[in-house]
Order: sequence, then structure tokens, then C-alpha cells
Amino acid sequence: MDRPPLRRLPIPEDVTGEELDASVHQELRTLPKTLAEDVAKNLVMVARTLDEDPEEAYGYAKVALRLASRVPAVREAMGFAAYGAEKYAEALAEFRAARRMTGAQHLWPVMADCERGLGRPEKALAMAGEPEVQKLDKAGQVEMRLVAAGARQDMGQAEAAVVTLQSPELASGSVQPWSARLRYAYADALLAVGREQEARDWFAKAVEADQSGVTDASDRLAELDGVEFTDALDPEADDEA
Repeated sequence: MDRPPLRRLPIPEDVTGEELDASVHQELRTLPKTLAEDVAKNLVMVARTLDEDPEEAYGYAKVALRLASRVPAVREAMGFAAYGAEKYAEALAEFRAARRMTGAQHLWPVMADCERGLGRPEKALAMAGEPEVQKLDKAGQVEMRLVAAGARQDMGQAEAAVVTLQSPELASGSVQPWSARLRYAYADALLAVGREQEARDWFAKAVEADQSGVTDASDRLAELDGVEFTDALDPEADDEA
């Protein structure tokens, strides 16, 4: 049976493909030059659109996959695009494929989170106890802890989620790339068990660590403090005032 024609998506003129990491370019060297450039541009567009429009990123990833399914970076990009679009079964399959190709462990936490997305928190929690976790770097181990805590919450084990997040990384006063999300998750877990004042303190600590705005900790903190924001451009807000 013939495959349907490949539906290409527009690539802006400023995208050259050179924006990719050197490691990805190394993998693409196995392809003919023109094909490698085409795949590279689509991978750049996956990264560019993933946060704002996961479905569009998914479309670019599908193009890259049709062109170069044997390239690990392509399978990984397809996995993240599917994950962003909440297509968890597809994402898990792509992450497994990428992991088989490279033997790398860094995808283990997001694979576990896919299990959560598929309604299998018990499986995600089991993965948190596997030997693969010890092979992760510090950022990966923190990510795995976040996934495990989320799985506990999925299973209705709110107190256990709080305990799961308690760690040297949480207690550390230094700010690391994962600090804001870890502190935010801990504050959220505390709030879920009724420890509101502690939750407020940890949302404040998350705000301190969140220099790039990856969480809505400031909004959550304001909510706990009873602060309400109004849209300055909303005429109804003026009337209410």
C-alpha cells in the first residue's frame, strides 16, 4: 500500500538548520546533504513551535520522521512533539525507539510521565525505582522525582507526594535550572494537604528561583495572599471598581 504524499509545512527564510546542536548535525551526516538540510530545518521548527503551538510542532516532526526515521534525534523530536500534543502512546513509542538507538538514559523521566498521561501512574512510580534512575544526571533525577510525586498525586496519595519531593535539592539554597519547578511542585503538594502557610512560603521561594517565568508561582502566591488582578483594558473592570 502506497504511503500518502508528504504534506510539508512552510519554513521561514531565516531558518537554515544550522541552529541545531552539533550532536544533532553529527547524526544527520549519515544522510545525503540536501536531505540532511531539509530534516534539520524541520527539526528547528519543532523546537521553535513546541511551546506555543504543540500541534504545529507535531506537524513538522512528522515531516522529519517521514524523511529520516532512522536518525535518533528525529525520533526524539517526534517524541517530544507528540508529548506536547498529549499523544502519549505515540510519544512513548518514539522515546523508546530513540533510547534503543542510542542507549541514552535521559529520556527515562519523560517516558515515565507518558505512563502517567496514559493513566498508568503505578507504572510511572515503578520506573522511578528502576536502576536507570541512578544513571541520570542531577537534572534528570530531579525530573524523575517530580514525575514520581505527580504519580503519587494521581493515585490519591497526597501526603506521599509531599514526602517524595523532600530532597537535598529542595533544601538547597542555591538556584539551579530545576529549582523553580521543584519548589513550585512542593508548594502545590503542600497546598493539596492543607498546609497553606508552608505552601505560601514555598511559592515565594519558587518565585525567587523563577527568573525565566517557567511557572505561574507569582500568580499562585498572589492568590494565596488574596490579591486580585484586573485587566486595565477591560471596561467592565472599571465599572466594577
